Formats: sequence, C-alpha cells, structure tokens
Amino acid sequence: MSKANLLDRRQVVSTLLADRKDALVVAGLGASTYDLAASGDHPRNLYLWGAMGGAVMIGLGLALAQPDLPVVVVTGDGEMLMGMGSLATVGLQKPKNLSILVLDNEAYGETGGQVSHTAAAADLVGVARACGIADSKAISTLGEIADFAKGMQDVRSGPRFANVKIDAADLERVLSNRDGMFVLTRLRGALGHAPI
Repeated sequence: MSKANLLDRRQVVSTLLADRKDALVVAGLGASTYDLAASGDHPRNLYLWGAMGGAVMIGLGLALAQPDLPVVVVTGDGEMLMGMGSLATVGLQKPKNLSILVLDNEAYGETGGQVSHTAAAADLVGVARACGIADSKAISTLGEIADFAKGMQDVRSGPRFANVKIDAADLERVLSNRDGMFVLTRLRGALGHAPI
C-alpha cells in the first residue's frame, strides 16, 4: 500500500469505537493503549501497559467469560507477531463475540521504530485464516473500519480479524490511569462484579 494511502491510527480507533455500546475493549501495550485512551477513557477499557503478546489471549478469556458482550482487541503488528500462537487458540475456541483489529505500521514503535516482519514476508491475515479464523481481512478505508465496527456488535458471528495499515506517526502519548488494579477493578465493576 502506498504511504499516501495509510490511515491515521487515532482516526481508525475512534471510528471503530464511535458506537461501542457495551463492548469490552482490550488494548495491546504501547501505542494501541494510547490510541484507546485518546478515543475516550471508558470503564470497559482494559489497558495493557506491559504483557507484550498477551492482548489477544486476554481478549479471548474475556470473550469466553462474557459470551453475550462484544469483546474487541486493538493491538499492533509487533505485539501480534509476538503472540501469533494466540490466533490458533482463537481459531480452536471460535468465540463468536471476539473481534481483533491489528494496527499495522510495519514497525516496532515502542522500541525505536525498527521495521517489523509485516513490512516484508509476514501476512497476518493469512496467518489468522490458517489458524481457523474464517472472517479475516485486510482493511484499507475508514468505511471498512465502520463496517467492521458494526460487525463487532454481532456476538453470534465471530470470531473476526482485521489488519489495517496505518501511518507510523509518532503521536502524543495519551495516558489513562496506569494503576493496573484500578483498571481491573473498574472493569469488574462495569460488569457488575464485586471488587477483588
């Protein structure tokens, strides 16, 4: 894809979550977390400040525990490459309420912007399909993001996976509360569970 056609990561995330309803949203570490916070802090947001490679597995756990709620994972290409095996588990479990969106800037943004494998040989959509996630696609327009957002509300048709090529802009870090216990307790409260 031409660099001129790359989407703005913050616009992608805000479009995805414009009408999130009751969705639980897990953000991978780094820029994905900043993008989620920039789209508006929410009690149903789960920010991962660390745990690289774990976003999809945490999203899978939430999807299996809350089958009537849409669960969305927003992560980057670097984290997805590190946790690629999680796609096989999603393909095996087939949670119908899970949507995964990879923000792919073809770089490891948190460690200095080194070129990632998705700039060359790694095809994350192909990997997701090969792992059994039939609804896997590359997205290149905001209109397709809006369609993906509508689909994520259907808790009976997943899992779904999308990879979207974004620009590599170094944006301001928008921080939510970095206290992991606060974020977890707030999420549990939003689901009607007692604090830990």
